[in-house]
Amino acid sequence: MRHLVSVVLAIVMAAAVFFAASWGYLRLLTGSGRFGTLPAGGGSLLHDRTVIEGFGALLAVGLVAGILIAVPRISPLASGLPGLVLLAWTGLYLYSARRAVQYIPFKTRAYGSGFEDMLFDGVLALAGLAMIIPLFVPSRWRGRVVAVSPVAYQDDGYPDAQPTQTIATDNAFTSSDWSATVTRPQQRLDPNAQNQAPWGPADYS
Repeated sequence: MRHLVSVVLAIVMAAAVFFAASWGYLRLLTGSGRFGTLPAGGGSLLHDRTVIEGFGALLAVGLVAGILIAVPRISPLASGLPGLVLLAWTGLYLYSARRAVQYIPFKTRAYGSGFEDMLFDGVLALAGLAMIIPLFVPSRWRGRVVAVSPVAYQDDGYPDAQPTQTIATDNAFTSSDWSATVTRPQQRLDPNAQNQAPWGPADYS
C-alpha cells in the first residue's frame, strides 16, 4: 500500500518539477540580468519581485523533494521514479539534443522553456542524482517494523489463590491416626451370643 501511495506522490513530484520548478528557474534567469553582468547591477535582490518569485518556487519544490528523500516511512519510489525520468531525459539530451528538446511538452509556455533551460544547464541531472539516492537504501524498501509488547495479565474477577496455612497443634492424635481409625474395619457382633465381648470371645485356656 505504501508503494502505491508513493507512485501517486511520484506523479505529483514530477508535475511540481515540470511546472513549478521550471517556471521558477525561468523567472530566476529572467531577473538575473544579461550574461556577464551582475544581477540588479550588483545591488540587493530583495526588491526584485521576479527573482524572489523564482527563488520561492524553487525552494518549495526543493522542500517537497527533500521530504520525499529523507522521510524513512515514504517509499523510495516517491522520489526515485521522477529522478530516473530526469536522468533518462538528460541521457537522451547527451545522445541527441534535438530529440530531447522535441519531447519537451508546452515549449511555448514559461514552464516548458524553463524545463528546457534546466536541461541545458545540467540542473535536471543534478536533481535526478539526488532523488534516486533512496533507491539504493535497503531499509527504505522495507516497511516499518512495529515491536509488539507482550499482553499484560488482566484480572478475570477470580480471587487469587491464597497460600495454604499450616496450623500447629499439640494434640498427639494426628490426621494419619484419624484416617486409620476411620478406615479400620470393625468386627461384627453376633446377636445370638450372650456373653460375647465386643472385642471377641475370651480364651481362658
